[in-house]
Amino acid sequence: MTKKFIKNLAFVLFINLLIKPFWILGIDRTVQNTLGAEEYGFYYAILNFTFLFNILLDFGITNFNNRNIAQNNQLLRKHLSHIIVLKLVLAVTYVLISVIVALIIHYSLKHILLLLVLCFNQFLLSFILYLRSNLSGLHLFKIDSIISVLDRFIIIVFCSVMLWGPFPFKITISWYVFAQTFAYFTTAMIAMIIVYRKAKTKFFRINWNLPFSMMIIKKSAPFAVLILLMSFYNRIDTVMMERLLPDGAFQAGIYASAYRLLDATNMIAFLVSGLLLPIFAKMIKLKDSVEELSKLAFTILFIPAVIIAFGSIFYSHEMMKLLYWDHVEASARIFGILMACFIPICTTYIFGTLLTANGNLKSLNLMASCGMVMNIGLNLYLIPHYQAIGAAVASLITQIFTSLLQVFIAKKQFHFKINYKLLTKITLFALGVIMINFLSKQYMVYDWKISFMIMAFISFGLAFALKLIDLKALWEVMKQERSRQRI
Repeated sequence: MTKKFIKNLAFVLFINLLIKPFWILGIDRTVQNTLGAEEYGFYYAILNFTFLFNILLDFGITNFNNRNIAQNNQLLRKHLSHIIVLKLVLAVTYVLISVIVALIIHYSLKHILLLLVLCFNQFLLSFILYLRSNLSGLHLFKIDSIISVLDRFIIIVFCSVMLWGPFPFKITISWYVFAQTFAYFTTAMIAMIIVYRKAKTKFFRINWNLPFSMMIIKKSAPFAVLILLMSFYNRIDTVMMERLLPDGAFQAGIYASAYRLLDATNMIAFLVSGLLLPIFAKMIKLKDSVEELSKLAFTILFIPAVIIAFGSIFYSHEMMKLLYWDHVEASARIFGILMACFIPICTTYIFGTLLTANGNLKSLNLMASCGMVMNIGLNLYLIPHYQAIGAAVASLITQIFTSLLQVFIAKKQFHFKINYKLLTKITLFALGVIMINFLSKQYMVYDWKISFMIMAFISFGLAFALKLIDLKALWEVMKQERSRQRI
């Protein structure tokens, strides 16, 4: 399992790093620079609003299905047609509730029209994720990885033509959103054809089964509650900004510019967790120890997380000046705070995934409830006083709190021993990276980008020196797995 995790992690990171950074930093960033903070902030606040009730599209079915198919491959053919019809019913419910809540909080007609298109996009994304959960549940990680970037690749092609094509074209938020719609729809159709062939069943026939749907919803409900709660404490900040502040759309736009790089780096942690969930689920079913894999996955994420987070804090102004044309100082202050969130977010992706695979939903829901209450309370106080910076501080406090809770729950559930040697190493590593950043800024060469690369190179060298990255141990694991396969 460790060999499978390492091999597929390398592939999924490679293919995603080819596509998604250009989407986030090339296309999405350029669209915001072209449209301005206020217009993009209007779109970004509504986009985050669609995430609040996103769970109604899925109701935890994707996470449940990923774990279920990983442990029982034969259920794919049996469940597929019923779940697809159920997701269509949930989509209608999602749109209705989103519109009702939007009217309650006094969204205008302009808000509602954009909301409807974005809701449809969210349905397509949810459908793609469900189809991918079948592929990853079957451990078809390479196919899943290709599907995971296909929609972004299509959007990049369309938006590149609109932004830099030979024909005069003025991009608007509407065109930007419709390009996403086309990309998601195309990807969903391709993914459906692949899963259909793997299932070898005629699932295109409408097949509504109420008892089966109620059974799935009942089993998925704990997953649904967890995702709903986490969506609130991860996405409600810009919605609250847009509603609470007189210049809410503008503040949301500045926050979005600072959040963009965090969103890009989160991709790495999300991909790792996507690989870990089915692997953890199968290991738990076979009663294999998950301690070594948890340690390996945490270390693999923690090292780049610390380098990226502290590097972004020290070089916040330079990065924002490189990426944006306006409001650089304001974005830089928010950016430094938000990037500090990357370390606890990575921790959550490892230990939260482990607890999800083990079915510890009650504990996770209690954790997420505390996180949601804390985040909303902090935002209600901090946003009116400190605007977008207040929202960033609220996010950082919430992420640290919830990640530590998940580590504690995992330790208790799996009887992990406290690894004082590892804790000492990661503490020394974090302090070392801070010092390396400080020195690289003090003695900066002509171009800050070169200083940043030198800092990253030396920091990775420190990780090797402390044996946080042990290539010899990884090679031994790979050789042992190969020997087992031959036997």
